[in-house]
Amino acid sequence: MTSDTRPEPPVTAAERGLVTVTPLQSTSLRLHLVRDALRSAGKVVVGASLWGLTMAASAFLNLYYWETPGRLRFVVLLYALGGALAFPVGLTLARLVSRGRHWETTLAAAFVCLLSATLAVTGGLFALQYRSYYAEWHAPAFTLTWAFELVFTALTALYQFVVLGVRLYFPLGFAALVAASIWIARQRR
Repeated sequence: MTSDTRPEPPVTAAERGLVTVTPLQSTSLRLHLVRDALRSAGKVVVGASLWGLTMAASAFLNLYYWETPGRLRFVVLLYALGGALAFPVGLTLARLVSRGRHWETTLAAAFVCLLSATLAVTGGLFALQYRSYYAEWHAPAFTLTWAFELVFTALTALYQFVVLGVRLYFPLGFAALVAASIWIARQRR
């Protein structure tokens, strides 16, 4: 073992399921896991701000010569908000998934969780905007026709986001994802 690495915290017998745990202890254990997965509020706010700005910069660099300034601002804001809202979710999920595991597992969990959260939140925001645009032509709310229109409009929006929107994360967003995953993994040591 080198001097710059610390051993992983031991996994308790209760976490491995080897001992009987009362419901009160089980609730306490779950709360401890969630509390351990959450970072301090200051680090989460800074991380969310940086992640949102990086996602916005990635979208901006890809669209600078393509769109009008008004549309460019809206798309950049959408990606910034999606990134900022996704970072705390991705960070918490990565910490929950990789708790008590090796550095490599934490790196992979951070990569997958941050990627998934960013795509899901930004895609969801895109679908909400898409739905608000087409709502004018939809049936009255809470009817069967409206429900079908809502579902298929959201699915169409998500499809368009996957086909047209994911490319805006390359190359800057992907490089930032690798860097953020390494940073998260190093924080766990």
